[in-house]
Amino acid sequence: MPVDDQQPVPGLDRLFGPGGLWTDHFPDGQYHVSGRNSGSEGNELALRLVLESRFDARRLKHRPGKERRDTVLAFQGAWHGWTGGLVQLLNRRHYQAGLPAPETTGPYGVRVEHIPFGDPAALEEAFTALGARLLAVVVEPVQGDAGIIEPPPGYLRGLSQRCAADGVLLVADEVLTFAKTGRYFAMRDADGPVPTDITVIGKYLGMGAVSTSMVIARRALTVRASGAVSTSDLRPSACAVIRDGIEHIEAEGLLRRSAEVGAHLAKQLDTILVGGLPDVFTEVRGTGFMLGVELTAAAAARIGALRTALIEAEVYAEFMAGAGKRSGGRRYVHPTLRIVLPLNTEQALADEVVERVAAGARALR
Repeated sequence: MPVDDQQPVPGLDRLFGPGGLWTDHFPDGQYHVSGRNSGSEGNELALRLVLESRFDARRLKHRPGKERRDTVLAFQGAWHGWTGGLVQLLNRRHYQAGLPAPETTGPYGVRVEHIPFGDPAALEEAFTALGARLLAVVVEPVQGDAGIIEPPPGYLRGLSQRCAADGVLLVADEVLTFAKTGRYFAMRDADGPVPTDITVIGKYLGMGAVSTSMVIARRALTVRASGAVSTSDLRPSACAVIRDGIEHIEAEGLLRRSAEVGAHLAKQLDTILVGGLPDVFTEVRGTGFMLGVELTAAAAARIGALRTALIEAEVYAEFMAGAGKRSGGRRYVHPTLRIVLPLNTEQALADEVVERVAAGARALR
């Protein structure tokens, strides 16, 4: 439809075209986009792109040089969705027991190896051990279900550089982090955006109105004909919500504001919850409006009662599972109270959230 100069630029050009909002992460002309119903479906498509990168659909055989690429590297404590193709990326037995095991042998078998998140030495060891078998790495820039865990400075860029050097695809699962860390994307550091081959975004992309996701992949990564058909591949209604929501975020400066309010909120959580209720809370983690407060072992044992107490204090609470027991003697990460607020949350409401959580926790005692 025709537009005038006062209206926002329609379509994906606003995001990915010349001078688009996201071209610092995805340079113009180098990526293409597909939509899905949910984050899980988006990650399924990302995995499909990874697997098809080693397959020649015309000759129905491996691409030359890809015959040994049969291993995907994932991380302990990760969460990418609970669909059939994705459970293999989750290392916890709870998510896999009782379900059919994936094919790991044969010409098109796929193996998944799990390593500790945010450990450069473990990453280097994995790349060295797997060598030419490594096909892809799937990473959350901030681990969500594991307890809002951030990697050390430089880790994501080092991972990206190692993947590029070794011909390994890097998949960033930004379903949870999209627009929640004070930026649109969490795959960045002090030097700017961290390059990826595939990025999946979702959740807040639908602005709380629709369930949708977006898979952003390098143009060389494709699937065979009809292999990416989807009932909701960026349909007009979803696109309208995404477009208007992003234009509102830009017009109101909500990313910058959420970063500022988020920094204040993190201090309040640390002072009032961790400092004032040390028998319930141990540590605040995260950035922007993606924050988590880890429980103590004693509080984790009473998580059902704590959830009830918080609801009675008029706070609907979600607890991330926590990374649990990890290899190499790394610290046990208990369930973590996730505090992820809408971008338009003002400081007064953020303070009220903290006070209500504190009131609920005190009632538990």
